[in-house]
Amino acid sequence: MIRIVLADDHPVVRTGLRAMLAGNPDLDVIGEATTPNDALALATDLRPDVMLMDLQFGTDQTGADATRRIRALPAPPAVLVLTNYDTDGDILGAVEAGASGYLLKDAPPEELIAAIRAAAAGETALAPAIAGRLLARMRSPQPSLSTRETEVLRLVADGATNSDIATRLHISDATVKSHLVHIYTKLGVSSRTAAVATARDTGILR
Repeated sequence: MIRIVLADDHPVVRTGLRAMLAGNPDLDVIGEATTPNDALALATDLRPDVMLMDLQFGTDQTGADATRRIRALPAPPAVLVLTNYDTDGDILGAVEAGASGYLLKDAPPEELIAAIRAAAAGETALAPAIAGRLLARMRSPQPSLSTRETEVLRLVADGATNSDIATRLHISDATVKSHLVHIYTKLGVSSRTAAVATARDTGILR
């Protein structure tokens, strides 16, 4: 019997998953968590074989944060991410946190069930499209911004003007412009909007 905990903040998702898994005699849902902290507590108390983990819970902590903490436990369960989020940054962040697999919520039921069984057996369970993108990302060098450049870009993402950024970071407008030029060059873009979008896609910004 594979013992499963569902970690998702949407009741309808948990109910649907529980109903879908109930038709499989080797799968048993033993608990439900609505926050990352709940997920960690249930992983500790119930010692499931597999955690089905969403990425976003509407809290400061994410599913990737919970996954990292759960995988640091003694004899931890496998964590299988099941989410709507499919940016490269989300995928890589979850895998780096220790997730055994990554599936999207529109995956066919049989694919999810096979992934649960694979994760419980200690195997990696990535959706084919996710595996291909992860491999491509690992093969290609990713842009890297300095700490200051990341600060500037985060303020840009928040809607700050160059003058706002200069005031917040105690630097001149000219220095802000210089940072933006470096950011655009590193990310291969030519606008503030494109820089923010690319940074989010690659995981530089959440």
